[in-house]
Amino acid sequence: MKRRKVQKTGAEGVKWDLSDLYRSTKDKKINSDIKSTFKKAKAFENKYRGKINNNKLSASTLLNCIKELESISEKISKVISYAHLEFAADTSKPEYGAFLQSVQEQATQIRKHLMFFEIEWTTLNNKKANKLIRDKKLSHYKHFLEHERKYKPHTLSEPEEKIMDEKSNTGSRAFKRMFDEVINNIKFEVELNGKKKTLTETETLALLYNTDRDTRKAASDGLTAGLQRNSHVLTYIFNTLVNDHYTNDRIRGYEHPMQSRNLGNEIDMDTVNALISSCERSYRMVKDFYKLKKKILKYRKFYDYDRYAPVSAEQRTIKYSESKEIILDAFSNFSPRMSQIAGMFFDKNWIDAELRKGKRGGAFSHGTVPSVHPFVFTNYTGNLRDVMTLAHELGHGIHQYLSRKQGYFQSDTPLTTAETASVFSEMLVFHKLMEHEKSDRTKLSLLCGKIDDIIATVFRQVVLTRFEERLHHARRKDGELEAEKINSLWTETNSEMFGNSVTLTKNYQSWWMYIPHFIHVPFYCYAYSFGELLVLALYKKYLNEGKSFVPKYLELLSSGGSESPDKLVKKAGVDITDQDFWQSGLDLTKNMIDDAIELSKKVKI
Repeated sequence: MKRRKVQKTGAEGVKWDLSDLYRSTKDKKINSDIKSTFKKAKAFENKYRGKINNNKLSASTLLNCIKELESISEKISKVISYAHLEFAADTSKPEYGAFLQSVQEQATQIRKHLMFFEIEWTTLNNKKANKLIRDKKLSHYKHFLEHERKYKPHTLSEPEEKIMDEKSNTGSRAFKRMFDEVINNIKFEVELNGKKKTLTETETLALLYNTDRDTRKAASDGLTAGLQRNSHVLTYIFNTLVNDHYTNDRIRGYEHPMQSRNLGNEIDMDTVNALISSCERSYRMVKDFYKLKKKILKYRKFYDYDRYAPVSAEQRTIKYSESKEIILDAFSNFSPRMSQIAGMFFDKNWIDAELRKGKRGGAFSHGTVPSVHPFVFTNYTGNLRDVMTLAHELGHGIHQYLSRKQGYFQSDTPLTTAETASVFSEMLVFHKLMEHEKSDRTKLSLLCGKIDDIIATVFRQVVLTRFEERLHHARRKDGELEAEKINSLWTETNSEMFGNSVTLTKNYQSWWMYIPHFIHVPFYCYAYSFGELLVLALYKKYLNEGKSFVPKYLELLSSGGSESPDKLVKKAGVDITDQDFWQSGLDLTKNMIDDAIELSKKVKI
């Protein structure tokens, strides 16, 4: 069957150049780096084993130890990053999958010689550890050392940790790779204008944003059929990974399925529950907005495949070069430095944007390692949403680029603050477009599109988190779950948000199958809600403070993960421990919906 001819977007041929990492999977430097890192890891073990969990440990010795460990860890991560990026760019090539597996296995062997550090440091007595943490010589690594010790109740013995790491290569890591290979190589058949077209997942999902209702319905049917053809294997992958999560929780002593993620995010369960509950209490906004869209679009019934329908029939293709101009302009108005960094991604081929067979769906920015730079991955189809997605991922890239100075151990932020720059970047682009638009109809279209994104980022992510909770609890209680049972959990959880504002079709019940976050990073999703509401608060401060806010914002990004999230955002004047914090972001969202309702009255529908 012939593949559909996709309209040119200017992103054709826009592929990243990974040579700053390695030239190819055959690059001799890869084996050279792995061998030298293995050698350094063994020397590190011989030098420091038994000296960390020791009352004679000095600050100078610990500092030298951390610096050596950081250097070795970065070398390993550099090779793994390269393998992951090559695999994401083409999951259909067996050699890339084999290369990724090989690298993971070799990295496991290297980590065997490093694991003792974490175990010795977490088991060192509190009095001695606290004295070292307070030492000025270790001030740069203070947060790293403090956070590592929080894992003490969940850290196993060294032999057990080694077994856990090695077995994951044929366990969770293998099933995650299997999911990617299955989902990214499904041929989705969509009937358009009386002809069946074979599309990728990305192309199919993009059609759900089409102005034509029949096209959206056809995409819904094609997506569902493709997923259901692979339902057996996808359901098995989900069951296996959810049970693997439970096994890890039992072994490590985590009481709740979300506890390990919260610890990594440096956030407590009470704060997470406050966030989720605040959003759930505001589901009325979602219902009101979808009722508004139904009215604007003049539909008798508003189906799930109508949710992302543009409210304006005008839908032009935004060329990739134009998206670059829009984004860099918006960034420059806020901060020339921000625009300059984003410009490097375009000019130095740090972006992979074209659509192609075998390429993973979705979008991400991968920070790689501090000694190199981030790379941005997207599937650019030329609609306005893709411009926002590109701005979003470039925000991540800027964040990762600025935080490199913190070093390998403290450059990454917890997921709770990881979305700060990305969502903020989207807001900059959105407001630039709104400010320069004179047509009320186009403004309404832009505003509704932005509200669509906020609902997807705040409320839908809460729904996804609640679904994950129910899925994990059901798997633990009832054993392996059939697809129909998971479908039921999915529909039930989504219905709580939509109420009677959206009619859920039978197709929708199986759409949990394609969401990669459930597979790769369990309980990631609430971080999107956190990040969006945090950014709405930060953006409000920017509107109030003007240019004086910019240095504080860039300093926040440059800090990476060198402090806990609450301390980091306090630098920008936001207190996330305040219970009213979440409501301020939700109130701003309600104001946008009210603005859309008022604007719709001006526009002749």
